[in-house]
Amino acid sequence: MSTVTAYVRVSTDKQTLENQRSEISRFATSRGITIDHWIEEVVSGKVKEKDRKLGRCLKKMKKGDILIVSELSRLSRTLLEIMSIVRTILEKGVVLYSVKENCCLGDNINSKVILFAFGLAAEIERDLISMRTKEALAARKEQGVVLGRKPGVCPKIEMLKQYEEQILKDYASGVSIVHLSKTYGVSRDTMSRFVKSPR
Repeated sequence: MSTVTAYVRVSTDKQTLENQRSEISRFATSRGITIDHWIEEVVSGKVKEKDRKLGRCLKKMKKGDILIVSELSRLSRTLLEIMSIVRTILEKGVVLYSVKENCCLGDNINSKVILFAFGLAAEIERDLISMRTKEALAARKEQGVVLGRKPGVCPKIEMLKQYEEQILKDYASGVSIVHLSKTYGVSRDTMSRFVKSPR
């Protein structure tokens, strides 16, 4: 038996979920759809879907289930993420209703065309991001900006310096390199270099 889930989201606790609930409720009533579950969350759309209630919900949904949103932008703030989420929904065989866009995406030819278009658009967007990044790095290099970290600078070593006194004290009292590396979350080689480096 299919399950109907309504998903509503706002970015801050100063916004209200009520408008979205009302829109979805009116839509469901007009279609004769009974909503089994409401998922509500106050979280930025920048947060990845897998780290939200939405992600946990999608994992549980199965073919034939229905997901209703007030608008597609409730799924995420970025077009790339929206396309990725919609793709996941359609590949699972879940039917997606978006009230504001007045669309139904499911197991039909139109949805398959949209799924293909989303996949192509996502690939193009990734290529554009990569291209922009490479162009920006090339421009900085031309301006004489040294890219990457300075030779000989190790972020882990820099982090350990703030605990230098305690680390050296523990090492001098017989605490092993292995124990120290686990305590401070670095490799044994890094810890060994740190405690044995000249000062």
